[in-house]
Amino acid sequence: MSQSNSVGLIDLQIMWNRLIAVVEEQAQTLMRTAFSPIVREAGDLSAGIFDLQGRMLAQAITGTPGHVNSMAESVKHFLRYFPVDTMKPGDAYITNDPWMGTGHLNDFVITTPCFRNGKLVALFSCTSHLMDIGGIGFGPDATDVFMEGLYIPMLKLFDNGRVNETLMAMIRANTRQPVDTEGDVYSLAGCNDVGSRRLVEMMDEFGIDTLDQLGEHIIARSREAVLAEIAKLPKGTWHNSMTVDGYDEPVTLKAALTVSDNGIHVDYSGTTGASKRGINVPHAYTTAYTVFGLGCVVATHIPNNAGSLEPLTVSAPPDAILNAPKPMAVASRHVIGQMLPDVVFGCLRQIIPDRVPAEGTSCLWNINVRGRVHGGEGGNYGFGMAITSNGGTGARPDKDGLSATAYPSGVRGTPVEIAETQTPLIFWRKEFRPDSGGAGRSRGGLGQIMEIESGIAEPFDLLAAFDRIDYPARGRDGGGDGEAGFVALKSGQTLKGKGFQLIPPGDRLIVMTPGGGGIGAPAERDRAQVANDLADELISPETADRLYAYKPPHAAE
Repeated sequence: MSQSNSVGLIDLQIMWNRLIAVVEEQAQTLMRTAFSPIVREAGDLSAGIFDLQGRMLAQAITGTPGHVNSMAESVKHFLRYFPVDTMKPGDAYITNDPWMGTGHLNDFVITTPCFRNGKLVALFSCTSHLMDIGGIGFGPDATDVFMEGLYIPMLKLFDNGRVNETLMAMIRANTRQPVDTEGDVYSLAGCNDVGSRRLVEMMDEFGIDTLDQLGEHIIARSREAVLAEIAKLPKGTWHNSMTVDGYDEPVTLKAALTVSDNGIHVDYSGTTGASKRGINVPHAYTTAYTVFGLGCVVATHIPNNAGSLEPLTVSAPPDAILNAPKPMAVASRHVIGQMLPDVVFGCLRQIIPDRVPAEGTSCLWNINVRGRVHGGEGGNYGFGMAITSNGGTGARPDKDGLSATAYPSGVRGTPVEIAETQTPLIFWRKEFRPDSGGAGRSRGGLGQIMEIESGIAEPFDLLAAFDRIDYPARGRDGGGDGEAGFVALKSGQTLKGKGFQLIPPGDRLIVMTPGGGGIGAPAERDRAQVANDLADELISPETADRLYAYKPPHAAE
């Protein structure tokens, strides 16, 4: 098949699907070779292929919306610094700039040009979360981005196949975990190389010399498909607001969602201003999770690429917490940014309520821990880990919410066995939190209870970045709110939801993650579902009686 001849629609569709398979192998390679458990075990990454204009043609199914949709913009920034006519085989570029990458310094983005027969044909890009890049650490306590760790501008990581040893030395010298951090950098570069090889194989197989026709097909078809779905919605503007805990004072997120013939626009005017602490959100991350929320409801079955993202636009006032400028602290931007699908759902439920869930925990309840163990020259200086966990998602109109599930992030929970292998911590308890899901015709998903202790008679740091403690997820249409989150020591001291805190040896950290909101009056819930929840100990007999007016058959005798 020659590129000079028009490629048929069936062949274009086959190649499109093949392209998605290529980037999925790229992502799986990154996950298999990563050093950081949050990538290797939880899938906190992204991978994608871009055309020479920096437009995303395909993204891997494996990955998180915050990484993928913000990475979609980062490649355009790379092209400003490294024009395509300067790229050579064996080059690779790197940054962790929060405003040109994925929103905070802990995410490294690497972009690699792909050549076939000496000709540049595409760009591969990937992102993953690195546990420690120096500074104050992965928490919200910093007051500017420079406190948060090593800041890498747009730099060349590989030049014609030769690694930038000076840069790698700088990276190793600015992390408490040099072994893991260096390994993660090479895993990112390696997965792009795998993607490049698979793309060249695909182009050889189909006999095409460029991705121009395929790229235009993907973008045009995807754009048309999203616009067709938007055309089914009523035109107008709908408003919603949601208040969350913030750092030391509440944060109110306000959205105006406008549906027009040209697409959907979300404006966050009226939202709380930027914080003095590291919960601020760069605009790219705000856009990433906003359009993900829109896509989940409006364009569920349409692949994510530049075309499907184009009709979905976002704006936020300068200096708002959702459009924080450099050098504001942004390390824990996910705490606020991951609330945004719930905010836009509040607008959408006014026009398509049967497709929209109730509010959920939303922001990740990562247990970020750090401590001192023997290490140093030639190894890591202590341990650090983000033990991924979450609470319940909001109830769906026709189904219960999901329990202990990271939505909208999509990362998997860290297995206890992995956390206990990678750190000197002991998990004494990890189980569902009964009664935490909001009651309703559809019940909210449950949170979980975890009990953690140091196993080496040494204290450890909790770099807390939790929310939904003061403002739990709201139910709708008569459904109950989810239970609020709670963090404490087993000895009785209540801990703060955000900020560094020391967990003393001999005591235990107690984490209770929030539940999702319910939908509909509890009295309307199917009796068999109530009985099953009671039998599975997801609700207590008191809740069954008080909220669902249900007594087990034997109790009525």
